[in-house]
Amino acid sequence: MGYELRVHREPPLAYAELTEATGGDAGFTLRGTAEAGEVLARHGDGEHAVATWQGRLFGHPASDWEVAQLARLAGLLGAGLVGEDGESYGVRDGIVEQVNGDATYEFGKLEEILGFGPAQWST
Repeated sequence: MGYELRVHREPPLAYAELTEATGGDAGFTLRGTAEAGEVLARHGDGEHAVATWQGRLFGHPASDWEVAQLARLAGLLGAGLVGEDGESYGVRDGIVEQVNGDATYEFGKLEEILGFGPAQWST
């Protein structure tokens, strides 16, 4: 299990809202039940899990593509994407970024990252 990013919002996210947000043409599919499910994003001919639903929505990204997909999903839900250490992730002006205090790290342009697909980070 890797580093967890969680979708956070007040009031808490309801499963019905997740169903609605993933039911459109944003490129997400929700599978499972209100108790346990997963959100998938399409790339090429495949679908890839990007988030888990277990009464809350979270993911363990292994690529910039997964971080970008989680940030997009959080934005669709009117929520924030927060890491275990309190840093936030999002898309601003078409750039996927991480903000931690005064420091900002840019992953890159959203469209380019999505085009690269879910290639895993090397260790």
